[in-house]
Amino acid sequence: MLPRMVEPRARDSYRTPPSTPPSPSPPAPNAGTSPASTDPHRTWPGAQPEHGARLRTIAPPIHEQSLTRKSRAGTWLRRIVLTIAALIPLTILLTMASVYWGAHNDQARKVDAIVILGAAQYNGLPSPVLEARLDHALALWNEGLAPRIVVTGGKMPGDAYTEAETEAAFLIEHGVPADAILYENEGRDTWQSMQGVAAVLKGTGVHSLLIVSDGFHLTRSKLMARDLGFAAYGSPAPDSPIRPWSSEEFSYVIRETGGILAFLPTFLFG
Repeated sequence: MLPRMVEPRARDSYRTPPSTPPSPSPPAPNAGTSPASTDPHRTWPGAQPEHGARLRTIAPPIHEQSLTRKSRAGTWLRRIVLTIAALIPLTILLTMASVYWGAHNDQARKVDAIVILGAAQYNGLPSPVLEARLDHALALWNEGLAPRIVVTGGKMPGDAYTEAETEAAFLIEHGVPADAILYENEGRDTWQSMQGVAAVLKGTGVHSLLIVSDGFHLTRSKLMARDLGFAAYGSPAPDSPIRPWSSEEFSYVIRETGGILAFLPTFLFG
């Protein structure tokens, strides 16, 4: 009897076939992540970048950039406006202080010429304000502070004499030689008078001036003289009827402050 034939099992059939690993499921989107994004290099707020992915920063939208620029421009504009608003009263106060300083500080010294700024005269007779200036200029001359005196000021319609002619007559009467006096006969205001002084002194070798006037008038007069190329100093008339620290002087100080501020562009920029 033939032995029963048994079909052999397939090789390694006793082994459990290897299981196929499950495919990794895509990570669940985190809060704030756009699931519609398929760009591996884009990052969203709160997203976790994939391993090895290259990060890329997203610029703000164009309208947001424009708003940022406008905000910065507005900030700078406000700062500029506030700075100017603060500088205006500060400039006025500093100018007033300089007018008062000039009014109460005598800078008398040796110079090339004394300049007397004109004031009202009455048919050849000096007004009290002008006479106080003339008395002071005469005292400075007698001290030997300058070899020349420049008299200034034109005349109003109907006047027989100019302010300069009235000043010269007073000085000559009190002992100043006529050939030591130079005339500026046409000025109707301080700037015209100082320009006339520069024209009269052109070519004479005069470089320094001692200006005689009421104290409140000196700061502006010196600025003008310096603008015309002179080294300028001031000496206030001590006996002027416009008394120091009076309300009348204060009103002139306010006027001079406005005059200086109006003249500053010319002084600074020519």
